[in-house]
Amino acid sequence: MRATERAITWGLFLLSCLFLESSSQGFGAQTQFICTSVPKDMDICAATLQNGVPGEDLKTTVMQLRETVLQQKETIMNQKETIRELTSKLSRCESQSGAETGDARPGARRKDPGSKNTMGDVSRGPADTLTQLSQTLQSLKQRLENLEQFSRSNNSVQANSLKDLLQSKIDDLEKQVLSRVNSIEEGKPGLRNETEQRGRVESTLTSLHQRISDLEKGQRDNRPLDKFQLTFPLRTNYMYAKVKKSLPEMYALTVCMWLKSNASPGVGTPFSYAVPGQANELVLIEWGNNPMEILINDKVAKLPFLINDGKWHHICVTWTTRDGVWEAFQDGVKRGSGENLAPYHPIKPQGLLILGQEQDMLGGGFDATQAFVGDLANFHIWDRKLSIGEIYNLATCSSKAQVGNVFAWMETSLDIYGGASKWTFEACRQLN
Repeated sequence: MRATERAITWGLFLLSCLFLESSSQGFGAQTQFICTSVPKDMDICAATLQNGVPGEDLKTTVMQLRETVLQQKETIMNQKETIRELTSKLSRCESQSGAETGDARPGARRKDPGSKNTMGDVSRGPADTLTQLSQTLQSLKQRLENLEQFSRSNNSVQANSLKDLLQSKIDDLEKQVLSRVNSIEEGKPGLRNETEQRGRVESTLTSLHQRISDLEKGQRDNRPLDKFQLTFPLRTNYMYAKVKKSLPEMYALTVCMWLKSNASPGVGTPFSYAVPGQANELVLIEWGNNPMEILINDKVAKLPFLINDGKWHHICVTWTTRDGVWEAFQDGVKRGSGENLAPYHPIKPQGLLILGQEQDMLGGGFDATQAFVGDLANFHIWDRKLSIGEIYNLATCSSKAQVGNVFAWMETSLDIYGGASKWTFEACRQLN
């Protein structure tokens, strides 16, 4: 019997030691545990007290350990959330950098991270919107006054009736602008529909511009269809001209035009050609404080042009896919050249050619900060590299000057939107 009791006593002793050893994990190296033999019928806590370990200290230690475990658990949860967030951000960054570096090479154009894509109906400050609308209305009024002078000198009944109708339209637009001013001053809830209202006003402006253009056309029925210029008076994301036909596949090209601008900083984008899958297939742009650049398949070459002096300048850029060789001419004189601009990449067909705006997507994604401001005329494209003599003939308005075999400057080849206007222009007779 005594042997059995002694075995039970030693069994309790061993179990007590094992329990204390397993509970000691994580307590730190400075904590010591003492195994004590406990009789079968004696309370463990009482035995602990008898052996000199205060019960209150033990309770305090247990509470501290519990609090430490809870704090560590909370810290681990916070760290897991932070790791999850950082992992998500890293994945997005890797996917974006992969998309950018997939087909880009050193020198490819990149937008500033802080720049906004003001495509379509992006919100614009009320003050800026009203200023642009007022300037557009003033431009239309000036054109209408010119028509009034013409009608007075010709006593045209049709011109007078159209003039009255257009004057009524302008009055209606002024009322809309005044109504928006009042809404801004009074802070009415109607401002939530600002984008929709602006769209209606811009649509009306486009219609009004078209009717004025039709009326002006009566004055120039005998004028050749290529003797005109396009004027972009404001830096907006809705004023542009669209070429009616696409470009063919080209392994070489020459682009020439007359430009006049004093915009700062940068004259903007005289033209952009986008194709499915590549918005920057062929672009001419002077953006911000950067020099003018030509982009082919989103690869860039800086051009040595200085044209924002408010004077007319003739510019040409030639390019061949073989080694990506390019040349730049201003006013009939070669100003620079280079190579490795999208070598062995032909210009793709089935795209959209826009004058006055830079496309961030096929036919859209216009950014007002990149819009062209100024006058543009005699825009021609060839599918070959013109010689120095041929370019000089264009810049000096020689009778030997050729027109583009891919795109030739004709009024019937363009659709105009947003209030851009057409005026009579004859190269070398109206210069500066």
